[in-house]
Amino acid sequence: MTEDSSRSYRDAGVDTAAGDLAVELMKSAVSRTHGPQVLGGVGGFAGMFDVSFLKSFDRPLLASSTDGVGTKVAIAQAIDKHDTIGQDLVGMVVDDIVVVGARPMFMTDYIACGRVIPQRIADIVAGIARACEATGTALVGGETAEHPGLLGPDDYDVAGAAVGAVEAADLLGPDRVADGDIVIGLASSGLHSNGFSLVRHILAQRGIGYTDASAELGGTVGEILLEPTRLYTTPLLDVLAEHPGGVHALSHVTGGGIAANLARVLPVGSWVELDRGSWSPPAVFRVLSDMAGSTLVSAEGTWNLGVGMIAVVTPAAADGVIASLERSGIPSWKLGEVSMSPRDLSGFESEAKGVKGGAVRLTGSYV
Repeated sequence: MTEDSSRSYRDAGVDTAAGDLAVELMKSAVSRTHGPQVLGGVGGFAGMFDVSFLKSFDRPLLASSTDGVGTKVAIAQAIDKHDTIGQDLVGMVVDDIVVVGARPMFMTDYIACGRVIPQRIADIVAGIARACEATGTALVGGETAEHPGLLGPDDYDVAGAAVGAVEAADLLGPDRVADGDIVIGLASSGLHSNGFSLVRHILAQRGIGYTDASAELGGTVGEILLEPTRLYTTPLLDVLAEHPGGVHALSHVTGGGIAANLARVLPVGSWVELDRGSWSPPAVFRVLSDMAGSTLVSAEGTWNLGVGMIAVVTPAAADGVIASLERSGIPSWKLGEVSMSPRDLSGFESEAKGVKGGAVRLTGSYV
């Protein structure tokens, strides 16, 4: 690009030099996610990943997922803190891949912004890279797009996609779930990356700012809300290796809440009652519900309420799975038991996101 054309592009609101600097700032963080299977390094037109190891599979299946962080980015922008939002992105994408039993291989990201601020972009990507490293996922490429006039100067959005692989014989899902299987809850780290439109609405109605201190939450509102999404991939892959055949299904509790997401991975005709009394939702959910003048029960279709992932396992494996997860730093407990016996399923949830599955409902009271 000539100096005159570069100046014209900059006058139009696009600074290619700032974009180049952002790439330089993020290079070392991205490179740390690369093993010998990554070819080409940072900056190529396409990320390349050597999948020769798939030759050893009897029937390799590729698993892919794509997602974003949603309106949680508005809070990061409001308090100018951008180093955790990348972990949210990886959690939303990569933890969907492990749900089918797949091991993630590589990921790409996309950041759209109104103006490239190199250190901000580098902070976002560094967060993505750290989480990719923690989940054994290579960050093989990405794109930062400057959209002046479409997005405000300090606005941005992030999205990503990842690919993993699983042996067909090891694929998890509803067809494996059996009568008497134990349902295990894995604790969330907080809100993760769902239901933030409701969060923002509640705070706006109460006139509460993200930089305000909250005694109930135990810190600054924005920083508490930006608690990053817990990463489940590595601990769950360890569980699958330690208990071959012991895990029948996994469910990532994202949009739609606990019951709807669990129903998606249960077979039609099965049902589960989950005991609310088996865990205590973290303070952030209670405080927000109180601010809204509502109950935790009314938020069950929006927030995870402290359950970020669910495992459906054989009775023989249940205690060992819980112990393994606890060793990995993830509090886990028994939520309920799968049943195939006939019964009236009025009041149960059994369909979500176009998938008709088992029937699930929450019973009892939170402690």
